[in-house]
Amino acid sequence: MAMYESEHTKFMREWLEKHPEERVEQQKGRALWWDKPQRVSEQQQLEQASVPVKPYYYDANH
Repeated sequence: MAMYESEHTKFMREWLEKHPEERVEQQKGRALWWDKPQRVSEQQQLEQASVPVKPYYYDANH
């Protein structure tokens, strides 16, 4: 069974094969915006401070 692959995905795959140096830039960008160190204690504090949300926010009857 053939999997669908968009034209954009094909283009990016080919382009990255021709420009392998861009993988390093891609990893730097990901590290800058997404790969952040996690602090367990801070995450626990955020979970403890959360307030439950009503099922339907604008319903005044609940």
